[in-house]
Amino acid sequence: MNKNNSWILKRIMQHIKKYTFWVVLSFACAFVSVIATLYAPILTGDAINLIVKPGEVDFDGIREIIVKFLIVVGITALAQWIMSIINNRITYMVVKDIRIEAFNHLSDMPLSYIDSNAHGDIVSRIVTDIDQFADGLLMGFSQLFTGVVTIVGTLCFMLYLNVSIALVVVVLTPLSLFVAAFIAKRTYKLFRGQSESRGELTELVDEMIGEQKIVQAFGYEEDALERFAVINDKLEKDSMNATFYSSLVNPSTRFVNGLVYAAVGIIGAFAVLRGKLSVGRLTSFLSYANQYTKPFNEISNVITELQNAIACAGRVFELIDEPGEVSEPADARVLDKAKGEIVIDDVSFSYTEDKKLIEHLNLLVKPGMRVAIVGPTGCGKSTLINLLMRFYDVNAGSISVDGTDIRNMTRESLRDNYGMVLQETWLKTGTIRDNITYGKPDATDEEVIEAAKKAHSHSFIKRLPNGYDTVITEDGGNLSQGQKQLLCITRVMLLMPPMLILDEATSSIDTRTEIRIQKAFNKMMEGRTSFVVAHRLSTIKEADIILVMKDGNIIEKGSHEELLALNGFYSNLYNAQFAH
Repeated sequence: MNKNNSWILKRIMQHIKKYTFWVVLSFACAFVSVIATLYAPILTGDAINLIVKPGEVDFDGIREIIVKFLIVVGITALAQWIMSIINNRITYMVVKDIRIEAFNHLSDMPLSYIDSNAHGDIVSRIVTDIDQFADGLLMGFSQLFTGVVTIVGTLCFMLYLNVSIALVVVVLTPLSLFVAAFIAKRTYKLFRGQSESRGELTELVDEMIGEQKIVQAFGYEEDALERFAVINDKLEKDSMNATFYSSLVNPSTRFVNGLVYAAVGIIGAFAVLRGKLSVGRLTSFLSYANQYTKPFNEISNVITELQNAIACAGRVFELIDEPGEVSEPADARVLDKAKGEIVIDDVSFSYTEDKKLIEHLNLLVKPGMRVAIVGPTGCGKSTLINLLMRFYDVNAGSISVDGTDIRNMTRESLRDNYGMVLQETWLKTGTIRDNITYGKPDATDEEVIEAAKKAHSHSFIKRLPNGYDTVITEDGGNLSQGQKQLLCITRVMLLMPPMLILDEATSSIDTRTEIRIQKAFNKMMEGRTSFVVAHRLSTIKEADIILVMKDGNIIEKGSHEELLALNGFYSNLYNAQFAH
């Protein structure tokens, strides 16, 4: 067992340890099942010994043995049935715990991890890899316990019948384990590669489904098929190699087992001829030899299957072990109802060390101010929003709300005080009402309708087949981009938090609706600290202060009129948009 496998097995055992009672019960059932199974050949041998020759058959004795045999078979079946139920219970409780741990950790992971890793691969780890792990673990529980008890029990029975023949079996049988171990060491990397290829394929399929319109609009179908073919071929090769090497175990160990069986038959026959063993006992011994070697074969299969399970579990544990968000202080402040005073003090931030973005940024935002942020693509507008919401932590400097550094308050309470409407809409599978009340599940119908009217979404919602009870999918179904955006705006209208972030919030809405929405926003922003990121400069004329960003720095700031009077960067942007 290599070091890499050892830590994974240790983690798995920590999860299994919680269910020690069930493991002990399963082992007890395995013990009963095996002892009953091993007693059957003794009965068979006794029955054969009662058949001496024609006319000398003890039928009464055979009848008694048949009754005992049926009782033994019944006990075996019952024990195996109970053990199967218990093993399934242990497996799926362990898998459930690991999946919960992985999913919970995912929600605690920093946005930087989500942004820098393929979403399809993350999904594959939490869904497919855990399922593969479950299959291997179930096989392990089903066959490992029974196999070990069978080996020990059979050995005891064989030693009882004939020590010399039993020693021949003991000496030859471990060869199958050596063969299995030799192959298993080489299958781990192959199964690991198979799991990674599966993750890449999931990633590509997820990407194609999510962006199918873009794929078709830009004629990317052929390229997508080529990418799919390359990854699919790699998955085929990885799967074939892993399956090929792991499948060598069964015939190799069966060959060894055949040698053992033949050796027992030959040596046992000579023992019978010498009168040291009865024919019935030889029959029992042959049965034991077969039962003794069978668990080695099954355990060998379990070992190869566990290589796949361990490889998959390793990928899941790697995800779980990824560092989560920076822990909150024990005395972190819970921000109740924020006044909305925000101070950005000498803040520097970059996503990567080699590429600087925001450097030495300073800003004072008083409660109730409307702050507009404009600038070219990549200047740091959305980055500043990420820092305000603490999706990312600053590299240097500090951001405080109402006099408290946001690193010293709970993330949940900070984010509860912000309402966000982003350019990219996000909806979940459910009814229109479910999507609007996402942040306030206990909202009344009156509150929902009032928010929808303010956001100008009520009219189109009423035209849907089932109104507010219309079920939509996560991509919004047949709703237009503008309608999806209106639902996201309605969601914020319902909450009415003390601070707002509007990141291109009206970019997908027609001009007529935008004017109406802008009026609703103006009313919603009254008395609330608001940050508005916009490309259409006509929507930010009412802002108290406009920040003009370029290369992560604020190069101009002031009201709309003041910035126009400067005749600088903002003025050029504004005039370029309205040039005739």
